[in-house]
Amino acid sequence: MQTWITAFMEQFSYIGIFLLMALENVFPPIPSEVILTFGGFMTTYTTLTVPGVIISATMGSVFGAVILYWIGYYLDIEKIEHLVERWGHLLRLKKEEIARANAWFDKYGYWTIFLCRMVPLVRSLISIPAGMTKMNFWLFLLFTILGTLIWNVALVTVGSFLGESWEDILTFMDMYSTVTYIVIGIGVIVGLFFYLRKKSIKS
Repeated sequence: MQTWITAFMEQFSYIGIFLLMALENVFPPIPSEVILTFGGFMTTYTTLTVPGVIISATMGSVFGAVILYWIGYYLDIEKIEHLVERWGHLLRLKKEEIARANAWFDKYGYWTIFLCRMVPLVRSLISIPAGMTKMNFWLFLLFTILGTLIWNVALVTVGSFLGESWEDILTFMDMYSTVTYIVIGIGVIVGLFFYLRKKSIKS
């Protein structure tokens, strides 16, 4: 995939970066780390500039995030609550718990959006619950742009600085992604443990 990504970027320049970053948001397995660091490297031997790469990458990321936001928006939390009310007993899940999760996202959602834009995989998927909870679109857009901009500036700058050695950063990013997935996995397991324990105590 890396070879295809770099070839696509070399052929289509800024438009290629925009399209790949938009696709990366909708299809998370496409690694933004490769797109951004290679984009930074391209500024050392093409007419592309660091600000130009950052802008096109950020526009692509935000475009993809907006698509997922509206997908989440039209999923409709009320419909999900109705499904949980009807079938939630199979997973020992209650409508009230969906409401609590919704309330939590309403309270902390904006900062969650900002921080998660710098976390692999989650940075894309977080747009869906933002839409589902009907988060204010313009604030969602603001925090998405801010978080995305930090991520993009960092990786494009590193790619430009490393030049032909741009792939060296990918090893570090792989470690970062692996640690992130492990932490998320542990968090899910711990959360599930306490959830089931709480259920067993009540029953």
